[in-house]
Amino acid sequence: MRHPKLTGRLSVPGRKARLATAAMLLVATTVAACGDGQDDGDAKAGAPKAPATIPELTKDPLTLSFIWFDWPPAHALEDFANAEYKKERPNTTIKVNTVPNANWHDAMFTQFAAHKTDFDIAILDSQHIGEAVTNGNILDLTDFVKNNIDVKAYNPYLLAAYGQFPQAETGKRDENASLYGLPLLGDTWTMIYRKDLIGDKPPQTWDEMISVAGKCQADNPGVSGLAFHQANGSDAAAVTYNTVNGIYGGNLWDPKTRKIDGVLNDAAGQEAMDVLVNKMKPLTAKGSGNWFIDEVNAAVAQGKACIAFNWIAASGGLLDPKQSTLGTTREQILDKLGFATLPSQKTNLVPLGGMGMHVSAYSPAANQAEALNFMKWFERPDIQKKWAAAGGVPARTDALESPEFLNAGPFNKVYADSVPRMRDMWNVPEYARLVDIENTNVNAALNGAKKPKDALDDIAREQQSVLDSSGRKGGGGL
Repeated sequence: MRHPKLTGRLSVPGRKARLATAAMLLVATTVAACGDGQDDGDAKAGAPKAPATIPELTKDPLTLSFIWFDWPPAHALEDFANAEYKKERPNTTIKVNTVPNANWHDAMFTQFAAHKTDFDIAILDSQHIGEAVTNGNILDLTDFVKNNIDVKAYNPYLLAAYGQFPQAETGKRDENASLYGLPLLGDTWTMIYRKDLIGDKPPQTWDEMISVAGKCQADNPGVSGLAFHQANGSDAAAVTYNTVNGIYGGNLWDPKTRKIDGVLNDAAGQEAMDVLVNKMKPLTAKGSGNWFIDEVNAAVAQGKACIAFNWIAASGGLLDPKQSTLGTTREQILDKLGFATLPSQKTNLVPLGGMGMHVSAYSPAANQAEALNFMKWFERPDIQKKWAAAGGVPARTDALESPEFLNAGPFNKVYADSVPRMRDMWNVPEYARLVDIENTNVNAALNGAKKPKDALDDIAREQQSVLDSSGRKGGGGL
């Protein structure tokens, strides 16, 4: 079942069915490289190396399968690739298998654990990479990238975020570290605001934003001041807190010492939690305690929110008159909706979203070869610009700065302007456990089940226990 169209961005016709083949390919297993001087217990299981050059491709019919969560970019990728990649590889059909967002991680890693996957390319969140690398689930693409990809064409942080492990510090790529993926879709939050209710100029600081949202709510009965992610699922509530934490000068941890308790819940962290729970939450709609992407978009499209925050890649449907009560044409909707970068406060940090492409170590040899060929094709500058024109969010700098991208949507310049401001979460194999702890406790605080300070202290203590029990050294991200 498709993700509701409300969050759609693009549509390109075309798709077919599945066949499979196999042929001889690669591969020696090596220990994943590490360039930051830390103990490389992270890569003890190693990851099979992809060849530096693409092996001979099969001429037989082949289905190249992806796995992603169910949202419009997933279907857009399938349609776009079948329309464009088939021009060069007519024997290949692209199939993007989708699962509910909440099941995305487990759907991939359950198959990885069985050493047998029904997908060839896994679309991983940046924080999933460490777990996949340490378990040997995905190919080491370092040599392939050196021979086939112009790494200078990317912002170093984006290339690192979607492929490098271990992670370098935010904004920097360690050229000696291994790469296990390539960018597929860039993303960050945009602030969506009602120009007809608060004016054409968006708030410039977070405190101003809260004040403006409060006044708008008071002046417009039935319209909530704010709409944002609060759900205890995926990374919804965690990303919301982490965003506010960064804006108010907080840190999620010290990656060098792997210290969370005393860092996350310091004065800045506590201020951020107080702002989120005691200042922002009262400006949200009743019953919004489990809202995520769709619910936020629905509130905006139905005219029920003054200011909202959502992922750019999920915002395209807001401009569809069939899904909106704000106008009967795209132009009428844009007369009322504005899209801006996030306001700053003590810092100007924004959340890094998006995902990379990673080749399953358990895919048949012919499919691995096709996957490498697809990735090389997808990262070409002409294809990245076509992807941008179709509504995708590219990672190549030339595509991000191209008219094809900047003119394709009112939120695209927001993304381009936000790239230098991005901050990611922890890029460690324990990510799934860390984010679950944070989601659960932030959601509890937002819904009144825990006091804000208690929730944050519980997060810090429980996350610290996870890291301490792993016995590893060093960290990644941030």
